[in-house]
Amino acid sequence: MREPQFSITVDQNKYLPEGGREVHAIVSVEADAGEGAPVPSSTRASEVVIIDTSGSMSFPETKLRAAIAAAQVAVDTLRDGVEFAVVSGSNTAKMVFPRHQGTVPATPETRAEAKHALSLLRAVGGTAIGSWLRLADDLFGGRDGIRHAILLTDGKNQHETAEELDAALARCGGRFVCDCRGVGTDWEVAELRKVASALLGGVGMVADPAGLVEDFRAMTEAAMGKSVADVALRVWTPQTARLRFVKQVSPSVEDLTGKRAESAPQAGDYPLGAWGAESRDYHICVEVPPGEVGKELRAAWVKLVVPGAPGEEARVVATANVLAEWTDDEAKSTRINPRVAGYTGQAELAAAIQEGLQARKDGDLDTATARLGRAVVLAGEAGNDEITAMLRKVVDVVDEASGTVRLKRDVNKADEMELDTRSSKTVRTRKDETVTTRRGES
Repeated sequence: MREPQFSITVDQNKYLPEGGREVHAIVSVEADAGEGAPVPSSTRASEVVIIDTSGSMSFPETKLRAAIAAAQVAVDTLRDGVEFAVVSGSNTAKMVFPRHQGTVPATPETRAEAKHALSLLRAVGGTAIGSWLRLADDLFGGRDGIRHAILLTDGKNQHETAEELDAALARCGGRFVCDCRGVGTDWEVAELRKVASALLGGVGMVADPAGLVEDFRAMTEAAMGKSVADVALRVWTPQTARLRFVKQVSPSVEDLTGKRAESAPQAGDYPLGAWGAESRDYHICVEVPPGEVGKELRAAWVKLVVPGAPGEEARVVATANVLAEWTDDEAKSTRINPRVAGYTGQAELAAAIQEGLQARKDGDLDTATARLGRAVVLAGEAGNDEITAMLRKVVDVVDEASGTVRLKRDVNKADEMELDTRSSKTVRTRKDETVTTRRGES
């Protein structure tokens, strides 16, 4: 019952041509808890389940019933002793269980009481997601350990301003992780993605309310499998270098660059949230001053840090180097690491889909056709069959290799939203290929 053992590996081509400045690397972080190892009994955790109870949740009636059943399953899935609460969200956020503003440990008795309280919910009012998150933040308070929330909505955030939601996200960022789900087709993917992104969670769509129960079970099981909270990637760069970006690229694309917190001279921490036994990949790009042929430079020193005991500094649990070496050997300097190339393509794929769908929504059909055509090419190159199949529900593919497509006139809204939601999910790239490009080509 030990906490996971972390390791870091770096995939890159360290060789730069004369005058070269940009260093790219894929940093893979793995946490291994041992086969079948349970979460340590000492792991502290708290969970808040937030259910949309706005008036639209009653149309159809099965939607609210399915949401209640899903929340009840989530409560049943909690480990004994986990502090939890259930919140209903409409124009304001209200406690469902416990009645007072706080959390209670999960026991057979409290689970039964929570499920009964959920069964009494009724749908009325509007949607103000920021207020829901603020109450969740109050419930987590100053707790340490795993802090996770599930947020379910079926509509747009119509009853508070965009500025109010942004303020709530700024307040809650780094304080807990929130996985977001949209049910039906009347919610905004971009809006819910913004919430999930700010709170280091995932966003997903459940078009049919009947799928909510298993989805909530899976989310809660995943949260209960976490054993280390507030993990961070600490990146040091030389004084003359500039860290251009840090992005998570697997299992989903997420730009962490703007989440940097300065931790030491020339070093910053990028939050990675809570971890169990899993692996994730990150793309780091560093701009360095040109060096002489034969010179090797540490372009970045990457450390994985986890919180220390109360009153102690964060612990470094794994380290790795990102290197740069200048060469006049064109064969070396033009070799592109396949994992860097693969994930770069998948990040571009996500952007192409999201931009194309937004352009279609805005009536800019030329841009929509061009961007979704580019997405078809990138999905094919990545071997992402799932995304390719989804794209074909939105466009007619005339020529996949060139990205020649025609926008479908009638598109099922659920298909369009599912493509948008899934666009940032990535597939693992292969390590055994080498991609070479001539200078001046991309």
